[in-house]
Amino acid sequence: MNNADELIPTRRSLLSRLKNWDDQESWRVFFETYWKLIYTAAVRAGLTEAEAQDAVQETIISVLKSMPEFKYKAANSSFKSWLLQLTSWRINDQVRKRKSHFQSRRREEATCTETATVDRIADPASLDWESTWNTDWEKNLMHVATKRVKKKVNAKHYQMFDLHVFKEWPAARVARAFHVNRAKVYLIKHRMSRLLKEEIQQLRRQESTPDWESKSVI
Repeated sequence: MNNADELIPTRRSLLSRLKNWDDQESWRVFFETYWKLIYTAAVRAGLTEAEAQDAVQETIISVLKSMPEFKYKAANSSFKSWLLQLTSWRINDQVRKRKSHFQSRRREEATCTETATVDRIADPASLDWESTWNTDWEKNLMHVATKRVKKKVNAKHYQMFDLHVFKEWPAARVARAFHVNRAKVYLIKHRMSRLLKEEIQQLRRQESTPDWESKSVI
């Protein structure tokens, strides 16, 4: 097991480590686990790629600023809902920035052909944040777990698993492509599926326990 694998800690341990702003490895693990989730929510809200990247950056900064006040407590709250709150605020910030930009352009010009771009953004208040967030959260769990498994296993075995399970190649086709028998394909599928299930379970333990509190940075 390499150092990166050892730094896949419990959720409580990881978030506690983030109180140390200089702990670059823990912040890397945190970023790699959640950036895609935040980015997907931003794009779903109608932001451009650049705006979505800014929303990711600002959300991570908000988490960083909140860490000094971080503490655990027994309460009906969760890290998942707290991160959703921060993400929605940062997306709203990007929407306001874009609208402010075009309002300034309107004052300078009699007409603005780019106005329709603003109009295409859904009103963030009208979005069903919780529903889409929960769906994207589950997809992100699978994405992160798959990346972690990929780092731990033989590259050839992962490729066989990916083709058979995710790309839905028949076992016989995979076996021919890699010059193995079908029993080998089935064995790899079994082992990889078990590893993937274990990673997902670990991520669920990290993310779902409703026992923490942090003063959010608006």
